[in-house]
Amino acid sequence: MAADVTGSEATPLLPAHEPPVVPQALVRPHRKRFFVIYALLAAALGVGIAGTAVFAGRSISPGPTWSSWKPSGGGQGAAKQIAAHVSKAYRLPSGKQLVDVIAKAPSVSPANQQIPIHYVLVRGTKGAEDKIVPVSSTDSVMYSLCGLGTSCSIAAGKPSVERGTLVRRQILELALYTFKYVDGMKSVIAFMPPTPGSQPQYVVYIEKSDVEANLKTPLLQTLNPKVPLPSAINRREQQTIDAVTEARVYKFSLSQAQQGDAILVLDPLTA
Repeated sequence: MAADVTGSEATPLLPAHEPPVVPQALVRPHRKRFFVIYALLAAALGVGIAGTAVFAGRSISPGPTWSSWKPSGGGQGAAKQIAAHVSKAYRLPSGKQLVDVIAKAPSVSPANQQIPIHYVLVRGTKGAEDKIVPVSSTDSVMYSLCGLGTSCSIAAGKPSVERGTLVRRQILELALYTFKYVDGMKSVIAFMPPTPGSQPQYVVYIEKSDVEANLKTPLLQTLNPKVPLPSAINRREQQTIDAVTEARVYKFSLSQAQQGDAILVLDPLTA
């Protein structure tokens, strides 16, 4: 008979080792501490993400537009669009347009012959030396403000200081649009309409450096979008118009260099 190798008695089982019981008082403080740390990290991360989003939004969002309208293209073609856009907004009390504006490269047309102006000579005052500025179609534009009367005088109404100020306002607006939107433009030459019965003799000459501050802020901060009638220009606009244009009104004449270059000579109204 085979032997019973397992034995007749069961081997007693050893007691199972249970994990030590950790008192709850020792566990809970650590859990609370980790929870607070994670909460602080999450809050800091959230603030960082929000800050990045705000910064990115500010960086991507464009600033306010300089004007509600702008020309398409560039060069003298853009200058012609500016002339058409600005001129239609200026009106006399009768409702008629104040002037028509002709935009072209600096030039004169004696005997129906187009001669480009190559230089502007601004005479100095109080002993200051004359200033000679080269001009061309790529860096200057010439605006002729014509009132459709004799010699481009304003045919309707009576000449007045207020109407002259409105003409200078229009020239300022033309210049600002030109310098803002026509690349490379450094100067604007604007011929003012004469009084009835006289020949044109006054011009406003503005360089881009004269209006740099105005080009950095929206146009409506310089000129009200609604063009006033001659008698309704407010004091703030009057001061702005005078500050830019009053000292830049010249009496003009034409001269010619020995080699034939046409020179526009500008004499200040105040010596």
